[in-house]
Amino acid sequence: MPLHSNNVSREDLISRYFPQYRIVAPQTHAGFSGASCIIEQGEHRLILRQHHDLTAPTFCFRRQYCALRRLPADLVPKPHFFSHGWMAVEYLAGEIESVLPDTQTLAGMLYHLHRHSRLGWRITLLPLLNDYWQRALPSRRTPFWLATLKRLRQRGEPQPLRLVPLHMDVHAGNIVHTPTGERLIDWEYAGDGDVALELAAVWMPTETSRQALVQEYAQKAHMDPGPLRHQVNEWQPWVLMMMAGWYELRLRQSGDKQFIALADDVWRRLQTKG
Repeated sequence: MPLHSNNVSREDLISRYFPQYRIVAPQTHAGFSGASCIIEQGEHRLILRQHHDLTAPTFCFRRQYCALRRLPADLVPKPHFFSHGWMAVEYLAGEIESVLPDTQTLAGMLYHLHRHSRLGWRITLLPLLNDYWQRALPSRRTPFWLATLKRLRQRGEPQPLRLVPLHMDVHAGNIVHTPTGERLIDWEYAGDGDVALELAAVWMPTETSRQALVQEYAQKAHMDPGPLRHQVNEWQPWVLMMMAGWYELRLRQSGDKQFIALADDVWRRLQTKG
C-alpha cells in the first residue's frame, strides 16, 4: 500500500519500502535536493528523490517518473519505485563533466531521444512566462520585461517542425558519462514539444557551437538545416525569457543576490537580440 502523505520522512520511507538498504554518505550526486540521497543494498544502488518544489503541482513529479518509464535505459536512469512525493531510480555509475560532450555525441543523444514515442503532455512556454512575471519581485518587473512578454504573447509560440519528446534542461551537469554511454538525468521539465525548441534550450557555450549542433543534428535527423536553423532562432527569445524568469523567481524564493547578476546577463542578451 503506498504512502499518501507528502510529509513522510525519508527514514520512514526507507524502513517501509527499502528495509535492506542503507543510506550512503556523503550525498554528493548531481541533481540532489531536499531529502534526496543514495541508498544501497550490497552492490545495488538507487537514488531516492523527494518532490521538493512545493510551488509545483504534484502531477509534475509523477510526470518525471512516467517519462523515465517510457524512455529506454540507454537514455535515462531506470525507475524502480514511486510513492506519493517520492521516487527511486537507478544510480548511474559514471562521471559528470564540466563541459558538454562533443557535437557529434550530443546531437546523436538528442536525436536518439527525439525518435521515441511522445510522452503524452505538451510543453507550452507562455503560461510559464506569465507565471514568472506574476511571481517575480515587483521591483524587478521592468518595462522591457513587460514589453517583451506582450510581444511574445501577440506572436504566439512557433508551430512545431517535429513534435517529439524533449528533455528541456540539457547541460553538462545533467549528463552522466557511463562506461556504456551518456545518460540524461533530471527530467522534471520533460514533455512533448518542437525539436527546434530543444536545440534552442541546450546550454551551449557560444552561438557558434549552437549552430554546429544544429548542423550536426540536421544531418542525423535527415532535416534541411536551413529551416531548422531558422526555427531554432525563432525559439531563442522564448528560451531566454524562460531563463531570465527562472532566475528572477529563484531570487525571490532564495534571496540569493547571485541570481540578480544571472538574470541581468540574460536581460542584456535579450536587449541585444531585440
